[in-house]
Amino acid sequence: MAATVADTKASMAYAEVNYLNEPKGLKSWLLTLDHKRIGLMYFFAIMTMFFLGGIFALLVRLELFTPKQDFFGADTYNKFFTLHGAIMVFLFIIPSIPAALGNIILPLQLGAKDVAFPRLNLASWYVYVTGALFAIYSMVTNAVDTGWTFYAPYSTTTNTAVISMTMAVFILGFSSIFTGLNFLVTIHKLRAPGMTWFKMPLFVWGLYATALIQVLATPVLAITVVLLMLERGLGIGIFDPAMGGDPVLFQHFFWFYSHPAVYIMILPGMAIISELITAFSRKQMFGYKFVGFSSLAIALTGFMVWGHHMFTSGQSELSAVIFSFITFLVGIPSGIKIFNWLATMYRGSITLQTPMLWAFAFLFLFTIGGLTGIFLGAISLDIHLHDTYFVVAHFHYVMMGGTVMALMGGIHYWWPKIWGRMYNEKLARFSVFFVFVGFNVTFFTQFILGTRGMPRRYYQYLEQYQTLHEISTVGSWLLLLGFAIMAFYLIHSIFKGKVAGNNPWGALTLEWTTSSPPPAHNFERQPIAVNGPYDFDKVAAEITYEGTPGFGETVVAKKETTEVKH
Repeated sequence: MAATVADTKASMAYAEVNYLNEPKGLKSWLLTLDHKRIGLMYFFAIMTMFFLGGIFALLVRLELFTPKQDFFGADTYNKFFTLHGAIMVFLFIIPSIPAALGNIILPLQLGAKDVAFPRLNLASWYVYVTGALFAIYSMVTNAVDTGWTFYAPYSTTTNTAVISMTMAVFILGFSSIFTGLNFLVTIHKLRAPGMTWFKMPLFVWGLYATALIQVLATPVLAITVVLLMLERGLGIGIFDPAMGGDPVLFQHFFWFYSHPAVYIMILPGMAIISELITAFSRKQMFGYKFVGFSSLAIALTGFMVWGHHMFTSGQSELSAVIFSFITFLVGIPSGIKIFNWLATMYRGSITLQTPMLWAFAFLFLFTIGGLTGIFLGAISLDIHLHDTYFVVAHFHYVMMGGTVMALMGGIHYWWPKIWGRMYNEKLARFSVFFVFVGFNVTFFTQFILGTRGMPRRYYQYLEQYQTLHEISTVGSWLLLLGFAIMAFYLIHSIFKGKVAGNNPWGALTLEWTTSSPPPAHNFERQPIAVNGPYDFDKVAAEITYEGTPGFGETVVAKKETTEVKH
């Protein structure tokens, strides 16, 4: 049905009454049950933690600029790299996409008014804040120095604030479980009429697989840190061999959660990339079902590979071979995703706007991270590279090169929907450039350091490694510059940005059918899912922002060619 002139004007306007300003007042925010407001509160809390964890990373890299002591001592260095890891993993990356973007976007994509349990959703945010306060208390009292893995027996004997930090992790786990449980029920029960499982956006599929891991794996970490606290507080011999405990048992417990947790971090990122590639290629997702089921396959196999973190722990040769083999299997569903993303772009109508640039950054960096993970899954190579900077680089290429790049792509993609305003596209491209270059300068150098034998977590090092450490530190400054530019133009856009309209990208998922920003209950009328989320060959995509190629036109992308109707 052709849109009327009035409809077109409305779709290009800023929604004056929206969830941001109705109802008004601080109390309405602190007691809100609106998933969008809760997601936004998560967003600000999580980005604060990203800033804090980034500061610790910069300080660590600054100290490593030369082989000798420059700015602080070894004990402070140990605390800084521990706080960087603990903050980034437990307070930033794990909750980042599900709790922030997931909370805001998932009900909109489903055509629902809210999540299934709004009060539980608000409770999860307060639980998160409580956990964050415990972590901050730990930092300002006697910051933990164990590394973010809290390995026993050192964590049971050090005099730093292990109990308060592990208590923070314990509390944060409940927040994660609440969010996962809410998403599972919402996806099962609150889909719009007509939205079958295979009409769901792939972002929803990714969050569904993530929620399964959150609900099933997080209790194991909770039990582990409780046992650690009992050992420190009551002297019960569980992990400390001096008291009859077994430190390898701690590693089994910890990695049984923490390897699936890697997929809690990366699966939502992959889900964002699926949205970006289809929207900016204007093409059906190639192999939609394979991409959706590969998320579930990654979630399932992710539970069976924890032993590859422990090849040097003395586990049996048979166990090591089995864990190595299963580790290689994880590469299959990840490879399916990458193949289907590339096939989707093939002969698509690709536009290189900022979200798509982040998607390209993800593809390049995550592929390197995934391939180097295969190297570490090979027992002989892993033993050589274990505890070197190669592992640090691999981890950052997966977590930051993967999850964080996808998060940035998602932020830039849905920013116009969240705020109703567009950001400065030119500055956004500069930001992508500096972050991408800075990231590779920082971490690719560390691959070389690792292969040359530089151990991780060392405060001082031999002079032969100095040049590579200097390059890596300069890269971290480029990263800082890229994120500083991003913070400037995003904040500026909230107040001065151009009006985005309902659908600035011409995408087809349901969140783009409502106003920007959306009203309190998401939709003026109950949406009905008639077509699939990526049926660009069937549905005309309306583009409502003048900075988008095709503005003023109705673009109908065919399977292999693009037809433009005026």
